[in-house]
Order: sequence, then structure tokens, then C-alpha cells
Amino acid sequence: MLNQSLRGIKVLDLSRILAGPWCTQNLADLGADVTKIEHPRGGDDTRGWGPPYVESDDGERLSAYFICCNRGKTSVAIDFAQPEGRETLKALIRDADVLVENYKAGSLARQGLDYASVRELNPRLIYVSITGFGQSGPMATKPGYDYVFQGMGGLMSYTGQPDGMPGAGPLRTGVAVVDLSTGMYATSAVLAALFQRERTGQGQYIDIALLDVAVALNANQAANYLASGRNPQRSGNAHPNCAPYEVFACADGHLILAIGNDSQFRRFCEVAEQPLLADDARFVTNSGRIENLPALRALLTDLMAKRSRANWTATFDAVGVPWGPINTMEEVFADAQVQHRRIVQTLDHPEFGALRTVRNPMLWNCVDELDAVGAPPSLPASKTSPNPTVEYAASNLQD
Repeated sequence: MLNQSLRGIKVLDLSRILAGPWCTQNLADLGADVTKIEHPRGGDDTRGWGPPYVESDDGERLSAYFICCNRGKTSVAIDFAQPEGRETLKALIRDADVLVENYKAGSLARQGLDYASVRELNPRLIYVSITGFGQSGPMATKPGYDYVFQGMGGLMSYTGQPDGMPGAGPLRTGVAVVDLSTGMYATSAVLAALFQRERTGQGQYIDIALLDVAVALNANQAANYLASGRNPQRSGNAHPNCAPYEVFACADGHLILAIGNDSQFRRFCEVAEQPLLADDARFVTNSGRIENLPALRALLTDLMAKRSRANWTATFDAVGVPWGPINTMEEVFADAQVQHRRIVQTLDHPEFGALRTVRNPMLWNCVDELDAVGAPPSLPASKTSPNPTVEYAASNLQD
């Protein structure tokens, strides 16, 4: 089963916030034994990123943010800025398969815990460094959060309403998409490195930068620029390469019309009772629809507003025209397909009781076994001990 594919793999998680923990949660979901390392004074920053919180009977709190990316881990505490703590951590490293950290470039080297130092302890170790700008270059030592890279990497330059429209200006996405994508890239890199280690017997160093990921996430927008030399512009909810592919207001609310080819557009025109529109030379091809998008948008805006969402969506479903709702979170989790896919996973926490989380999308085929996954760990006590099961946390090297 996929959720046991990494059984026996030991991961040390020296990361915090979201990108690193998202990676290590993926590894935990795949069966790895993940030990989270937290700061002795307060733990991972995201423990305090609330409200909302869940609370125990004795008043302890756990933030929803922390819950979202720390499932299936244990948490231990030691101050490895102290000599005894470093030796305890090195003992854990000798027995580890993967180490994930997101300290500023050069921070761990001062403690003798960088890859060049610890590979002598464990040549099979796969060591992943996640930073804002990478391990080298003129900005390598700068800190940075997801928001910075959504702007710096280009994403925000074409996200938002165009100039001249109400609310015009750059916008960030509603979640930390660069952090999450960095965690996914890191997960893929770890899995590939584990596969390679089976053939070579050697570990390796992996340097992943949020800036690199942010630039890569531009995908077709980056390709559009590199092919044309023209900067993509903000286009609201419209797509730069497909039309009509945006949000439209119906008589009683909004829906997403997502037409991806010419035959879908013709079927749309049929159910919309607009045969002349399908044969209009401006709109017959996708390229024509993109070139004449303002005219097409004006026509469809008037047309869509004449019927209810239920009327439109029933006719779209009948002929295979792609569309989608714009759901609130309440509507998302009430959706019949979401419920069928058993996206909500309930974990039993010894202090906080039943915690509802979102299951890993990779694990549909083993959803019946997922309730056994461990809940996110409580805040660890700060202790120093050579016992690997003792709770420990990092020092303040993350400032």
C-alpha cells in the first residue's frame, strides 16, 4: 500500500512554518517515521498562528495552521546550540535516512550540522535544505516568506484585476502556494534520492529555493513571455491562453465557464441557443476568441445573466461543457464527490480529541487505513537526553 511505501525510513524534520513541514508530512503520510524538531521556547512558529485553535480540557491550544502540515509526526526537544544537545542530535543523524531543514544559509554550518559535516557521520543521509534564495548567490543569506516570492517570482504581476477595472492591482493567492509547491518539489526530490540511493548506496545534498519554485510556477505564463518577449498582464479571472475561461454572473450567482477547445465552444453555443455565435469568424477558433476576448466577454456577460445557475449547469452537463461552482469551505466539505472521496480524515489526539484534517490526495487507494495515522504532536517539553524518544527542539538559529 502506498501509505506504507516508506515504512522504515527515518526522517528528521528540522523545519518550521509550511514548506518543510509540508514535505515531511507527505513523507509521514507515505509511512516514514518523522521526528519533528522544535524550538524549546514555543515550538514551531505556526503553533501561535491563530485563531482558530482547538483547545484541550486543561486549556492547552493547538492552531489549525499547525494541524494542517504536521500530521503523523512525533516531536522531541533538545537545544543543539549546546554541546550535549549537538551530540544527541548527531546520534539521531547517524541513524537517519533523511534530514529536512529550513535554516538560513550558513546557520547550521556554525554548529557543525551542515551537510558537509554530517555526511561523515552518515554517508547514506539525504539532506534537504529549503531556503528563500538558495545556498549561494548575492541574496542567499536573506530571509523571506511565501508572500515575498509570490511577488518576486512574477506570480502577482499578472494576478488581479487589470488596470482600469474596480479593484485593479496585484493580488497574492489565498494560500501560500509557493510554500506548498516547494514542499511538493522537496517531496519529489527526496523520493528520487531514496530511489537513487538504492542503486548507489550514497545519500546526497538537495538545495531547494522558494525563489526557484516561484519562477517555475509561472509555467505557461513564463513560456508565453520567453516565446514572445511580452510581459503577461493582469486579466482578472480570465485565462491567458483559453477563452471563454473565466467567471460569469448568472441570474442568481456566479459560475466558472472553462471551455478548453473549439468543439466545447460550439456545444456551448448550441445549448445557449446562439448558433450565429458559433459561426462568427471572430470566435470559431480559440486563437480568435483570445484575440477578440473583450467582444466575446461582453456578449457572454449579457447572455449568462439571463438564466439561473441551475439552468445553465444542467444544460452544460447534458452536452459536456466544463463548468464549476465557486464554493465556500462549508460547501466544499458538503459536496457529494468530496464526501465520496473521503477527503476529511479524522485523527485521534490524546489531548485534543478528534481532529479533522484533509487527507493526502495521493492516498485514495488506502483511505481505510488512514485513521491509524498519528495526530500532530503537542508542544514538546525542552529536555536534553541521548534517548531518541525524548522530546527535543532546535535553538534559535532560525532568527
